[in-house]
Amino acid sequence: MIAATVEIIEERGAEHVSVREAAKRAGVSPGAPFRHFRSKSALLTAVAEQAMNRLTEAVADAQSKVDSADPIVAFEAIGQGYLEWAISNPTHFQIISSRTLIDFDASDSLRDQNEAVRRKMIDLLTQAQQQGRLAPDTDFDHLVLAARAFVYGLARMAIDGHFPEWHPSEPPSLAVRKALRLFISQMTNPETQSHERPEVASGDR
Repeated sequence: MIAATVEIIEERGAEHVSVREAAKRAGVSPGAPFRHFRSKSALLTAVAEQAMNRLTEAVADAQSKVDSADPIVAFEAIGQGYLEWAISNPTHFQIISSRTLIDFDASDSLRDQNEAVRRKMIDLLTQAQQQGRLAPDTDFDHLVLAARAFVYGLARMAIDGHFPEWHPSEPPSLAVRKALRLFISQMTNPETQSHERPEVASGDR
């Protein structure tokens, strides 16, 4: 059912999703799915839960590839993992991002995983501040909000095709990585930045 729903969205858009149509494509009787998905919102929420699981895995994978002892590098890796996943999975990104399509508050897994990422970001910022990497009076909640808005906006621009008019000189996958690197550099004390920060992957050049 979830796979069939993703197919419908990719072909016709989320507005054309229905439980009956997804059931038909999945090869099950029209009435059976309503025992699991009572509405279109419930079905799309299940898609979002799958997307969140995969996003969480992508972020964890990105963090596993960097120096976990450096909180700024680990913080940046969260954003890079998010961006790479979103650009590679635009349909799931669309569903997980829209609070009008899903019932976010009704899903324990969505709320818990979203909060886990937010807490991880704050923990990393706390470590960075303790190391003198951030200003002493940094407001973590607003910095996390700004970081989330920044990567969300970059992902949205890439998926919606805005980069050719705003930044035509590089592929979106490389442009978003460099833009995030610039954001991170602006929030940290340049005198304490690590000299072993990973370079943008050569395969993206």
